[in-house]
Amino acid sequence: MVADSQRSPTTPIDSPLDRGLSQARSGSWIGRLTSPWTLAISLLVVILLAGGPLQQLDLFLAKMWLYRINPDLIWFAQNVLDRIASNAVCLPILAVVAIVLARRRRSWRPIILTLMTEAAFLLGVGGMKVFLARGVTYDRDPRFFQAGFFEKGSEGISFPSGHAAEAVLIYGAAVYLIARYSSASPKLVRLLSWGVGAITVNSVVVSFMLGWHWASDLIGGVLAGGLFLRLLIDWDERARARLGAEDDCPNRAVPPREGTSSAVEVHPQRHLH
Repeated sequence: MVADSQRSPTTPIDSPLDRGLSQARSGSWIGRLTSPWTLAISLLVVILLAGGPLQQLDLFLAKMWLYRINPDLIWFAQNVLDRIASNAVCLPILAVVAIVLARRRRSWRPIILTLMTEAAFLLGVGGMKVFLARGVTYDRDPRFFQAGFFEKGSEGISFPSGHAAEAVLIYGAAVYLIARYSSASPKLVRLLSWGVGAITVNSVVVSFMLGWHWASDLIGGVLAGGLFLRLLIDWDERARARLGAEDDCPNRAVPPREGTSSAVEVHPQRHLH
């Protein structure tokens, strides 16, 4: 396998799916809403609000609602619904998608994107959690820099929500790989995208109902996952466009056809008498 030097026989270099997704994202309100700048500014605003004005609201909303509404659903919510967005579930799914597409396309790009996605989660989202050092809800202290990984372990790194970020980032990367590196129809891609949205909503609602995260943690997790996903998608598409430009370069050396010599034949100079 090489870095996408061979294109899929089932997917054209400039397929209608590629053009449709790019045009839809760049020209629609969804594209503007999910631009890196919009997501980054939104995440920064949430961090600033969570560090001050939203703290009383976070305290009010952190009630472990499911314990009050229907305790019989707690086991199912913890062990089934919450696990859907866990790293132990979503990462193997992304890995399988990447490996299958890498073999079909004879390209390392799906695997490279998968590794970068996990790195973005561990270093990007994980780095934010360690830096902001926010305690869990049952400590009843929503302030930043009051807990910490080294002091309280996983109970000291609440913001942003890891599961909410994974739901968007990991599953979103899987759908992107299917959209870009397979011959999946636009209808299937739309259905899968709606599936990512449903998984994200499930992760946010379950964590909120169980009282495992402050409300602002969950919003921050969705925005952080979306930001890193968009950055990775933009990076991959720029790399694909650059590769396509190299493939179309008129000065690029063309390999000789089978049965012909790669050397240029030099004819002896004829002297005119």
